Amino acid sequence: MSKEKIHKETPEAKPKKSRLRSGQVQKLKEKVQKLENELAGLKDKNLRLFAEFENFRKRTAKERLAMLETAGKDVILDLLPVLDDFNRSFSASENVTDIATSIEGYRLIYEKMNKVLAQRGLKVMESIGQKFDPEMHEALSELPAAKKAQKGKILDEIERGYYLNGHLLRHAKVVVGK
Repeated sequence: MSKEKIHKETPEAKPKKSRLRSGQVQKLKEKVQKLENELAGLKDKNLRLFAEFENFRKRTAKERLAMLETAGKDVILDLLPVLDDFNRSFSASENVTDIATSIEGYRLIYEKMNKVLAQRGLKVMESIGQKFDPEMHEALSELPAAKKAQKGKILDEIERGYYLNGHLLRHAKVVVGK
């Protein structure tokens, strides 16, 4: 036997004839049509979900921008009476001869302002006498400590540090003992 004859006689070499009946062909065509319709529906659904998500993203971006623009509105409204007190105090201090009265008025305004800010979550950081912490304090200078116990501790505060709702808002600028 030659190689050609062997090759012709193997089952792989024989072309398979499709013997589908017309009913089977019709069922397959219907199934293909059904799948194409389903695919088109899924594509449409996907497109609509994508459009809806884009609209949501744009809407939330606009809302966030609007919120940032008016975020300080409440605080400013709370501080306006303090500003009014300062204006009245400046007007009244032009005619005052007793400086102690003016100082007392300014102290009252200062306390009112601190009260408004405290209601909004602002808290003063206590630094003097505390151990220096670079996470909380900014050392502006170092001075020789008078006592060994003052070494590494804060001797003076140049600017106060603040917390807002428990989070560090501003580092305290301090002088540290060495």
